[in-house]
Amino acid sequence: MGTYVPNTEIQKRAMLDAIGAGAVEELFSAVPREMLVDRLNLPEGMSELSVRQKVTAMARKNRVYDTVLRGAGAYRHFIPAVVRSVVGREELVTAYTPYQAEISQGILQSIFEYQTMICSLTGMDVSNASVYDGATAAAEALAMCRDRKRNKAYVSACADPQVIETMRTYCFGSGMELAVVPEKDGRTDLEALKAALGPDAACVYIAQPNYYGCMEDARAIGEAAHAAGAKYIMGCNPIALAVMETPAACGADVAVGEAQPLGLDLAFGGPYLGYMAASKAMFRKLPGRIVGQTRDVDGNVGYVLTLTAREQHIRREKASSNICSNQALCAFTAGVYLTAMGAEGLKQAAVLSMSKAHYFARELEKIGLHRVHAGEYFHEFVTSCANSEKVLKALEGHGILGGLPVRDGILWCVTEVVSREELDRAAAIVKEAC
Repeated sequence: MGTYVPNTEIQKRAMLDAIGAGAVEELFSAVPREMLVDRLNLPEGMSELSVRQKVTAMARKNRVYDTVLRGAGAYRHFIPAVVRSVVGREELVTAYTPYQAEISQGILQSIFEYQTMICSLTGMDVSNASVYDGATAAAEALAMCRDRKRNKAYVSACADPQVIETMRTYCFGSGMELAVVPEKDGRTDLEALKAALGPDAACVYIAQPNYYGCMEDARAIGEAAHAAGAKYIMGCNPIALAVMETPAACGADVAVGEAQPLGLDLAFGGPYLGYMAASKAMFRKLPGRIVGQTRDVDGNVGYVLTLTAREQHIRREKASSNICSNQALCAFTAGVYLTAMGAEGLKQAAVLSMSKAHYFARELEKIGLHRVHAGEYFHEFVTSCANSEKVLKALEGHGILGGLPVRDGILWCVTEVVSREELDRAAAIVKEAC
């Protein structure tokens, strides 16, 4: 970065003298020598036309499927054209950090509206301005619940494995203990959870619906967590929240999740968006930025960053979290999507996803791919399959991305963008492959 910082040699020398360094290279003395390079071995520059041709050829290697029957944490939903139109406007792709409220009213209001809609979806009292992704949100939620006497997090084995791994990383860094609660028939083993919870239990985390698409007994799990004196965290699919009980109704203290389904393209892996909401009793422990609404001296409505004097900003060594970033543009996109869809539109997307998934499950059942887990599910489900690789390869040959291979078979997902004709076609291909 040194070549991009407009400091004169005299200024650089003065700064080095002030810190007692003889040269800039001394600042990197802790980095192993073999990892340092004096000069990058880069080829000569190319013309604009050559660059375009080369990048276009690289882009052709990406495979975009006409039909997607895979979810597992990333979902293809319909995105109204108005969403891309609004968030792509030059004046709205705005500055990242809204610290100066007097010149950041637009971005602050957009975040405030996003927070309000997340609270409406989850039933919780307060939301932050978002974090990097759903896994980060889940890991940060564990830290929210930790205190001096309670340092153990209980996480359902039915949560997304990648989310669990992110939690492990956070817990390793903070010294928090993580225990995985076993599954039973595709759901959290409630009796095993009750037996495991002890006086050191800080929190219990479940996903709703869980990684296998199954609906958990969320109220009973929440009651068990609170009976042990632990906080209750629910990681929820935001589309499913349009038709299922809210985390607040299930007794959750913190609600988190991946908000990618709210208007964000799959985009070959990102960027994504982690939402976080909490009860009033927990709001001072909520990490990241929070935007509040106020009035100025003239009585006009205004927006400001609030609770900014919390530990993650001024006493970092004592903080429960050091995250202060947010996915502002992604959160704005989610806000525009929720506004465009409205409550009824979001509910329709959820109902269509669920009904089509149930239809496809019945069609697969007819050809011998039976559901592995009984009970209620949203828009994902696992079926048995004797030869998953052969079935998925056959689908791929017809431009269909099939479900995800998992331990017991294939994890399928259907959203509202998949037509009945596509589902019938996929079922016919699966039948032939089997």
